[in-house]
Amino acid sequence: MIGSSNRAAALCRAACNTAAALVFLGTVVPACGQQPFQTLLVGVDRRPVTSLNGDWHYLVDQSPARALYTANGDINDKSYARNERPNLFGKHNEEYDFSTAPTLKVPGDWNTQIPELFNYEGVLWYQRDFDAQPKPGTRTFLHIGAANYRSHVWVNQKRVCDHEGGFTPFDCEVTSALHTGSNFVVIAVDATRLVDGIPSVGYDWFNYGGLTRDVCLVTVPDAFIDDYDVHLAHGPAWQPGNTELTGYVHVLGAAAGTPVTINVPEAGANITAKTDADGRAPFSVKAAQLTLWSPESPKLYKVSLSSGSDTLTDEIGFRDIRVEGTRILLNGKAIFLKGVNAHAEAPVRGGRANNDQDVATIFDYLKELNANFVRLCHYPHDERMERAADRDGIMVWSEIPNWQHISFDKPEVYAKDVVMLKEMIRRDRNKASVIMWSVSNETSNNPTRTRFLTDLANEARKLDSTRLITSALNSEHIQGNTATLNDPLTDALDVIGVNQYIGWYTGAPEDADTMQWILPQKPVIMSEFGAEAKYGNHGANNQRWTEEQQANVYNHQLVMLSKIPQLRGITPWVLADFRSNTRNIPKLQDGYNRKGLVSEDGRKKQAFFIVQKAYKDNTVGKAE
Repeated sequence: MIGSSNRAAALCRAACNTAAALVFLGTVVPACGQQPFQTLLVGVDRRPVTSLNGDWHYLVDQSPARALYTANGDINDKSYARNERPNLFGKHNEEYDFSTAPTLKVPGDWNTQIPELFNYEGVLWYQRDFDAQPKPGTRTFLHIGAANYRSHVWVNQKRVCDHEGGFTPFDCEVTSALHTGSNFVVIAVDATRLVDGIPSVGYDWFNYGGLTRDVCLVTVPDAFIDDYDVHLAHGPAWQPGNTELTGYVHVLGAAAGTPVTINVPEAGANITAKTDADGRAPFSVKAAQLTLWSPESPKLYKVSLSSGSDTLTDEIGFRDIRVEGTRILLNGKAIFLKGVNAHAEAPVRGGRANNDQDVATIFDYLKELNANFVRLCHYPHDERMERAADRDGIMVWSEIPNWQHISFDKPEVYAKDVVMLKEMIRRDRNKASVIMWSVSNETSNNPTRTRFLTDLANEARKLDSTRLITSALNSEHIQGNTATLNDPLTDALDVIGVNQYIGWYTGAPEDADTMQWILPQKPVIMSEFGAEAKYGNHGANNQRWTEEQQANVYNHQLVMLSKIPQLRGITPWVLADFRSNTRNIPKLQDGYNRKGLVSEDGRKKQAFFIVQKAYKDNTVGKAE
């Protein structure tokens, strides 16, 4: 377990990454010290890179002499990080050799690759050799798409960065650590659950450990574009015919007054802005013509950014999303969100989803359902998901992993949350498909939690004022045939998510028919509902765990949902059965949450076709 000194260092790094001191419940979170910390480059998947995917050697951290953490909880830089060859005269238990160690694939979780590590939740050391040819006037970063949960990175025995959080990317500058020819990188990944982690120690999905997303080297000029935001101007009211593009480009290492060019050729928009003292170049330009992004027409434009010798081209859609009363408006038109929840678990093969085929399989299911929306629960997914959503016209709810039992009373946890929120928004703010940022799921209704999440919602608005803020709540009170949501967190939200399981955890399926909901006068998404069924298990429609009973729950839910006047979207729980350590009923669950519309091996249950037909026929919910 990490000691107090390491927790303090993590808090300092978290505060540093927010670029300003944080105030939490009246407490000022301290500024960053001199500890190494990661940065985050935007648009890495749009740059030429050197992939480090493939076979990596690994060692399990079971040696007291070589353990990641010292007795007082600090990071042990004299550990496996040094990648030293065995010494025949060395001390017993200090000998090791990565070159003869077994390998596993990156990206990938260790759980599904190594049977002996299936339930392992500890530290695993990764090592890989690579060649480099450093050039003057350039900087090189090691990009890690995600590693669960804490990561510590060394290149050629130099510690280059640390990161906490299992679902967002980070970039370690390795320029000063590289030399010409053969180099090596060692990464210690710790999947230990933490009471003060995000998520905390208990959650209803599988704790996949490892380097679960792409790893690569990115080489850029000394002054380079590390962040940018290009979007349709978002005024206080929807403006038909609006073609104004606005935002900023940030050039790291640029002097004040450095020119930056933003060019959208197909839209007839071209402008040169100049950086301020912080390297940021705000801009605003009228496009000659503009087709707005929507599910019916998911138009993407090539946007070229350049500054000095650095150039980057992204594909960006432009649209306006806002709330008006109880309506959600996309480009000024009221919409109803026909969606589903999806975990980042690879269909059929299992394990953490992290490649094009995984994403294609998930999106094929979404298209079959006639969905126009997906809730990517309960953490940021692989960036491929948002890229596919941009191309296919699927709107996205994106969420940070504040799942149930978070230590809301601790300022260091709030600091971590702000970092994760910033990493999620920074990576995906140029994705037109992302219409909502979610700050939590199923948290207890109490003043400390409400203040924490209200502050976090306001932080999200500071980072991005063009999108809607939401949260999935399960704090409704059901008495008789009346369900009342009286949660003060709703005051901080643009759209209210409601999780409920009438017919499964509460009451009988038929109870939904007469249920009356008392909800705030804001747009509402029924963000979770459903029941568990094992594929192929058949019986009466009131027999639990059967496909018939799951279908029965859905039929009655749809009756109830159609009567909620401010309902603006639904996301059944869940697209596919997924692994969870908490689901262990023999022969029924066997380590899986069985609420999927599709089984873990890709077979559709009866409930799938009920949702599919409701979406096709538009028999549930109204946009107005």
